[in-house]
Amino acid sequence: MRIAARAQRIEPFYVMEMAKSAQAIAREAAGTDRPMIYLNVGEPDFTAPPLVAEAAQKAIRDGRTQYTQSTGLPELRERISGWYADRFGLHVPARRIVVTAGASAALQLACLALIEAGDEVLMPDPSYPCNRQFVSIAEGRAVLVPSSAAERFQLSADKVAEAWGAHTRGVLLASPSNPTGTSIHPDELARIHRVVSERGGVTLIDEIYLGLSYDATYGHSALGLADDIVSINSFSKYFNMTGWRLGWLVVPEALVSVVEQIAQHLFICPGTVSQHAALACFEPESLAEYERRRAEFKARRDWFVPQLNALGLNVPVTPDGAFYAWADCTAACAKLFAARSEYNSGMQTAGSWEFAFELMKRAHLAVTPGRDFGHADTARHIRFSTASSMAQLQAAVARLREVLA
Repeated sequence: MRIAARAQRIEPFYVMEMAKSAQAIAREAAGTDRPMIYLNVGEPDFTAPPLVAEAAQKAIRDGRTQYTQSTGLPELRERISGWYADRFGLHVPARRIVVTAGASAALQLACLALIEAGDEVLMPDPSYPCNRQFVSIAEGRAVLVPSSAAERFQLSADKVAEAWGAHTRGVLLASPSNPTGTSIHPDELARIHRVVSERGGVTLIDEIYLGLSYDATYGHSALGLADDIVSINSFSKYFNMTGWRLGWLVVPEALVSVVEQIAQHLFICPGTVSQHAALACFEPESLAEYERRRAEFKARRDWFVPQLNALGLNVPVTPDGAFYAWADCTAACAKLFAARSEYNSGMQTAGSWEFAFELMKRAHLAVTPGRDFGHADTARHIRFSTASSMAQLQAAVARLREVLA
C-alpha cells in the first residue's frame, strides 16, 4: 500500500515508546510496594467538577445530543467571551470565537486556514512536538529556533527577525509553554508581534495553559495586544476536561467564515454533550473550584521544583504556569551511571533518554525525556509533570533521592 508523503513526514512520537515500557514495568510491579509513579503525562489528576458532570448527564437525559453549529453553541461562545472579560479584562466578541473538538482541532483549523505549501513557521526549540506536526499536515515546515534559559525558553523579537526568511509565514508560540511551563513577557510578546506584522505574517499562540498562570506578570492573554492575533485554547487543562475533547479558537472576524467552512467538512461540530457540560464551567461554584485547584497546582510547583534542584536536577527557569518542570539532568546522569563502565569508557555519554529508562527500571518512576521537544540541548533535559497529587510527588522525590544517593 502506498503511504502519502505527508504521512511519512510526520515524526515519531518517541515518548510513546517510553510509555509502552512504563506500562510493561508497571505490570511487573503490580501488587508490590513500588507501583509505577507517572510524572510523564500532562493531564490533571482532577476531573470535571460536579456541576459540569451534572450538566452532561442532564443534556443526555433531555436528548440534547444532536449536531450543533460548526462554530459551537452560541451560548457557549458567549460564556467564553464573558470569561475573557471577567478574568483578563478583555473584550473578545463571541462572534470571533469558534468552539472546536479540542485544542488539537483548533490548531489544525488555524494551520489549514493560514498556511500554504512551502510556508515556514517559526517556533522555539524546545516546544510541544504535536504543534510542529500540525504545520506539516498543512504542507508547511516548522523551523525550530534554539532558545535558552536566559530567554525563558521562548522566542525573542530579535531571534524572530533574524530567522525570518523569504518563505516565513509567521510564528507559532505557546505561553505558558509545554515542556517548560514558562511564558513570554508581555513586552517581548508585543515586540514579537510587531516584527511579524511588519513582515505581513501571522502570530498564532497556544494559550491552553493560560488559566494556570501563577505570576501576575505573565498571566495575560495575547489577545489584548491586537485583533489579528490567533489564539488557541482548551477546556482540557485549567477546566480539567481532557477526555471531553473540547477547545476553542479566537480569530480575526474575516477568518471566522473560512474556519467555519473547514470545520464543517472535517468535524461537522464539536461534541454536543461536551459543549452543554462546558457551559457549567463558568458557573461561580465551578470557577471557585478551578481557582482552588490552581492554587493546589501552584503549591505542588513550589514544593517540587526546589526538591529537584536539591537533587542536582536543575530547573534553570522556574515555571510560571502549567504543571511542568524542565530539568537539566546532566549532573544526575553522571551520578546515576557512575558505576556503569560503558558510560565511563569515553565511548558513550548518557543523556535524558537513558536516564529516563533507568529511572523506570530502578525507581519505577516514569518521566519524559527531552527528545520529542526539539534539538537545542533537549538530550540533557527531562520534563517532569506536576499534575499528580502532592503525595505522588513526595513519593517520587523519595525514590529519586534513593537512586541518586
